[in-house]
Amino acid sequence: MKLLKYGLVVAAFLTIQTKYATGQNTVDSMPQLQGNLTLQVDAMFYDAVKARLKNDDKEAEQLFTEVIKRKPDAAAAYYELSRLKFKQYNAPKATEYIKKAVELDGTNAWYKAQYAEILALSNKYAEAADVYVALAKQEKYNDDYLRKAVQMYQTTGKYKEAIATLNLMLEKDPKDEQVLAMKQQLYLKMNDVDGAVKVAQQLISYYPEEGKYYAILAEIYDNNKMPGNAVEIYRKMEQQFGDDPLVQLSLAEYYRKKEDQQQYNAYVKRVFTNKGLDADTKLALLGQYVMENSADSTKRRQGIEMTAEVAKVHSDNAKVLAFYGDVLALNNEIKLAVDEYKKSLALDASNYKVWESLLFGYTDRENVDSLLLYSEKALKLFPNQAMLHYLNGVGHTNKRNYPAAIKALNRAVDMMPDEKSEQLARLYMALGDAYNFNKQYALSDSSYERALRLEPLNPSVLNNYSYYLSVRGVRLDDAERMSKKSLELAKDEPTFLDTYGWILYKQGKYEKAREYIQKAIDLSAENADGTLWEHLGDIHYKLGDTEKAVACWIKAKEKGTDNTDINKKIKDRKLYEA
Repeated sequence: MKLLKYGLVVAAFLTIQTKYATGQNTVDSMPQLQGNLTLQVDAMFYDAVKARLKNDDKEAEQLFTEVIKRKPDAAAAYYELSRLKFKQYNAPKATEYIKKAVELDGTNAWYKAQYAEILALSNKYAEAADVYVALAKQEKYNDDYLRKAVQMYQTTGKYKEAIATLNLMLEKDPKDEQVLAMKQQLYLKMNDVDGAVKVAQQLISYYPEEGKYYAILAEIYDNNKMPGNAVEIYRKMEQQFGDDPLVQLSLAEYYRKKEDQQQYNAYVKRVFTNKGLDADTKLALLGQYVMENSADSTKRRQGIEMTAEVAKVHSDNAKVLAFYGDVLALNNEIKLAVDEYKKSLALDASNYKVWESLLFGYTDRENVDSLLLYSEKALKLFPNQAMLHYLNGVGHTNKRNYPAAIKALNRAVDMMPDEKSEQLARLYMALGDAYNFNKQYALSDSSYERALRLEPLNPSVLNNYSYYLSVRGVRLDDAERMSKKSLELAKDEPTFLDTYGWILYKQGKYEKAREYIQKAIDLSAENADGTLWEHLGDIHYKLGDTEKAVACWIKAKEKGTDNTDINKKIKDRKLYEA
């Protein structure tokens, strides 16, 4: 009964006429064994295929091996064994089996394709390419095989063979732009300028209205020290294709190389105001320009101007407006950046990164109400984003609503992944600040300690922790050690100099404290805040110079300080300490 059952199944299978393709996973696409096989071997082959389809490779291999023992001319079984060995990255055995399959049936395209893949696996790229070329000819110049051959020839540096293969493709379509472009690149790799020029001229003759091919030809001349030929093409481009954005780009690069800044600027501006060039391409070009010229103040300004032009042309594109905001922010024009971020969000409120950028633009105390307003709006859209809760917490801290700040910051900590240690350290530092302002000193200290466990060399955490310890007048030796470390990590940072000077003041080392606070003020120049000046005044008072002390306190009041006793200190010409 068992044999009868198999016989019926195999008989049904052998009636199906299909073409067998590599990688197919349906039973009705399996190759037929050649010749008059016994029903038992047919059934065994069929079971082997079923095992392979079920990913039981061990069973499949055993059965296919038994098939070739019983029928040594079963090409399909050798092919199947080769596929299994290929899957195991066993190139020698895969090669052995596929060679036998090809020997038994040299007309089967799938066997030859498998042979080429195995050769490639064995790094025999040139041989693999030869097989693909032969296959392509057998299959009436199959482009897929020819493209694979070109890739293999290139890998081994056989550029002439690759070009010959491309020529086979061009026999079908002499005007194929992609194939011609590949051919041109190969000539350039071979340093065959004449060949590359000839292909460029072919492209121009086939597509005379395409300015990009003139640009390519001009660049080949220019890059290969043929300036006369290049100038002639560039002039033609200016006359015929002045509005083509790709031509404008090429001309801008040409004038940049010639150091003709005026013409370069003119063409760059034309590129970015050209409505024929899509916004994404412009953003990619602008991004490259901004990165390459970040150290040049003049070119940074030009970058802003060019981005502004693009923003005018694409005023309805949220990505463009957000990018303009980023460029402004990089140049410290925060208020203008914020305006662009808001315009971008008005067009597309779904971009989380733009919300984050907007909120960072509002982190100054003077913008606390805006930070709270927009962070609440952002949280409605992205309630699970840790950084939004953090920024909301910063807003509440700046508003002096410390319980709300602590609640928001704890949410941020809970949502921040453990592996993001740097961001988590920042959150714990902000939490330490908020607990300190709320006079929950034990929780403040533990938050800073957790931040330092995550980032032991984070200068900002070291600075904040040490400063608030000094304000409380506790653990001054620890505070001095941490503050000194922060200065080693960020030398001449005015805020850190102020902290170290203030710790020295708390230790009674007034003359040394004065040096550090004065240096912080000198480095800050006009940006020196009221706290710095008040600290310097307190030190002068301790050093016995009341006149200088009062002058500094007056300056602190003008700059703005949080100390509510500042007026009393000035009026009474006396230091008041908690």
